[in-house]
Parts: sequence; C-alpha cells; structure tokens
Amino acid sequence: MLDTLIIGGGAAGLSCALVLGSGLKKPFAEGKKVAIITHQKTSHLQNALFNNVLGLKPGILGKDILTEGKQQLADLYPAVIQIENEKVNAISKLSEGFLVATNKREYNTKRIVVAVGYTSLLTIEGLENYIKPHPRAAAEKDRIWLENTNHLIEDNLYVAGTLAGWRSQFAIASGSGAHVATDILTLWNNGKQTKIHDKISL
Repeated sequence: MLDTLIIGGGAAGLSCALVLGSGLKKPFAEGKKVAIITHQKTSHLQNALFNNVLGLKPGILGKDILTEGKQQLADLYPAVIQIENEKVNAISKLSEGFLVATNKREYNTKRIVVAVGYTSLLTIEGLENYIKPHPRAAAEKDRIWLENTNHLIEDNLYVAGTLAGWRSQFAIASGSGAHVATDILTLWNNGKQTKIHDKISL
C-alpha cells in the first residue's frame, strides 16, 4: 500500500514529488511510501521553450526539464519510487484508499495526486464525474479541469497543475504541485501547517 501516488511527470507532478521527497526523512513521515508515474509523452513541456521563468536559464527547453527533473528526483530523493513506461487507465475507489490500474499493473494507494495535462483527451476511467470545461482557457481550445476546491476533488483525491483549473504557465503549474505536496505534508504532520525548506548552514 502506497501512501501517495502521483500521476503525471510534468511540472506539477515532479514539483509535488520533489517537495514530498524532501519531507520523507522527517519523523512525521516515517514509513510513508510515495511513488510517481512519470508518464511524459503528452506533456506540453515536450515542445516548450522558456525565457520568462525565474531561476531557469533563458532558452532552456521543456523536454530537458522533464529529463533533468526525473534525474533530480532520483539523485536527491531516491525514496520516491519512479514508475516509468506506464499509463494510467483507471482509478477505482476502495473501502480504504484507491486502486490505480495502468496498462501494465495495479497499485493500491491511500491518496492520489492527478497531475496530467488539461486536454479533453483525458482517458482515465473513474474521473468522468469531475470533468468540466476549463475556467481559465479559451473555449475554442477545448480544455478541461477536474472540479475541485483548493486542489481537493474529494477526500484523498487531489488534482494539480493546469488540470486543477490553473493557467498554462510553467511557474503556476509547478507551484500548484508544490501546494498539494505541502497539504499532504500537513496531513502527515497531524494537521500542523508544514513546509520544507533547505537552508545554508552558517
């Protein structure tokens, strides 16, 4: 049984995984298992070029961020399980947690973060009742969101990034993923508001 399974390896998903990974060594996170399905084939970062993002060297390509992000996660927080070459087909609610079925296997998890793109081509069974037209995209683009309140669709089912209703900006999607991660850290820490910062030792 996983504690948290993140679906999607784009800006929101990887940001969520990095923040959760940074908290796994805290006493309140003892025994927590986090995994991310790093499906990136349909990510909008595949053809992105960045010049206007704080902290990124101008001219960096989105496809390189995808590759480097997975490596950063593996190097810094290897306890986060990276699941590659799998695509989620269905999510089922269980008496405790969820069952996530991919094209290769099934996973039991207490909570899910859905962090895939916001196109109307979303094909994950079990999410149909939450799909609505995207509130911050041009109607002709036919974008969708999963209806939520502050990233929470229902108990232990979160959505992050553009699919949460945010605009398609890298910094916004990344921040959305980090936001969800800090909500989960707060749950782990018995409701005490929690965030994780690295600091220079003086």
